[in-house]
Amino acid sequence: MTFANWCLFLGLLLLIMSISDSLLKKIPFSSAAVYMILGVAAGPYGLELLDLSMGIHDDAHLLEILTEVVVLVSLFAVGLKLPVRSSHAPWKVPILLATVAMVVTIGLTAAVGVALGGSLAVSLLVGALLAPTDPVLASEVQVSHGEDRDALRFGLTAEGGLNDGTAFPFVMLALGLMGYHELGPYGMTWFGVDVLWAVVGGIGIGWLCGAGFTRAVMALRRHKGSAIGMESFLALGLIAVTYGLSIHASVYGFLAVFVAGLGMRGIEQEVVGEVVKANPGPEVRSPQRLPATEVTNIALDFIEDLEKFAEMAAMLVIGSLLTLEMLTWPNAALAASLLFVIRPLSVFLVTWRSDWTGPQRRIGAWMGVRGVGSMYYLAFVLTHDLGLDPVADHITQVVLFTVAASVVLHGVSATPIMTLYKNRKRRRKSKDGMSREMG
Repeated sequence: MTFANWCLFLGLLLLIMSISDSLLKKIPFSSAAVYMILGVAAGPYGLELLDLSMGIHDDAHLLEILTEVVVLVSLFAVGLKLPVRSSHAPWKVPILLATVAMVVTIGLTAAVGVALGGSLAVSLLVGALLAPTDPVLASEVQVSHGEDRDALRFGLTAEGGLNDGTAFPFVMLALGLMGYHELGPYGMTWFGVDVLWAVVGGIGIGWLCGAGFTRAVMALRRHKGSAIGMESFLALGLIAVTYGLSIHASVYGFLAVFVAGLGMRGIEQEVVGEVVKANPGPEVRSPQRLPATEVTNIALDFIEDLEKFAEMAAMLVIGSLLTLEMLTWPNAALAASLLFVIRPLSVFLVTWRSDWTGPQRRIGAWMGVRGVGSMYYLAFVLTHDLGLDPVADHITQVVLFTVAASVVLHGVSATPIMTLYKNRKRRRKSKDGMSREMG
């Protein structure tokens, strides 16, 4: 393919990406599903523009880096959107979803894998790879801004931010059971290093970087005037520094970057609260105009645009990797079990006594999209010796099949479901308002 044709192809993709938001509002189809279909068309079964392989000696390293960057950008964006210091932030449900529900999901998925003829270790690894929900592809159900108080959107957004980090210990456990990672006597090394240190250390480094960086920027703005400039690149720098420190400290970088975004938003909320309390005048009645909010708002706008481009690149690659050999009954059985049975069961379990309403529980039970996060974990294990194992092809196929099925099913259903949810919520508010007026 000539350079001119590549320019045409990439240019058309960027144009499609730029107008996809307005076009996709008219049809029940997500941008991720569209990009994945374009990836299939550009792959070996179409125009043969992309010819990639998940083999350890081929493109697995490239795919690991690509998906790693995509997830990092998305996790930071998610962290920036979530209110941290608000009494309305219901953190209990997403924490349960990212811990208890994840353990249930991994265990039941492993049980299905064993029932289909797989070994316990391999089935556990597949369950761990497919356990995290995706913060990249769940834009339809994410909170739209820091003031979004909807419990369902908050819960699903925070779950996607948390469980890309909390899934890592179980991936390492499965690799250890397969002989590719040191677990220690009775698993004590795994529990001490991969669970306690890596999780707690990731949270600590993330908060120190996010909160410390934001306080420093606020101080510079107070002393140097209204702006520092290049706030967009400050966000990229914070992501890179946080992730680099996490790798050196052997903690979970995904968790650290997500918490860094939370730290940045949390300090902004704290500063705005202090300013409004000290100066309750008309000039501070619009917190979004305060200098303290400009850094996070500019950073979020830039990161969201970058996230859309990264999503397109990742889904094109995933689409190009799909093959007809993945269409097997065992793969379909495991994917269907995860999406239609295991996910709903795990969500209903942890939200049984929560503040979620019946409709919120049902929507949350379905909206557990699998995507780029699972692809990163797959590339990670393939580049850490598993790629030489005979079971690597089987694991690759079942993960790719499940991700593709999830992207299509959730891509088709997310917009109609969330539209119905919003309309029902709006009607309920209107009805409650009329009842109060009559009372």
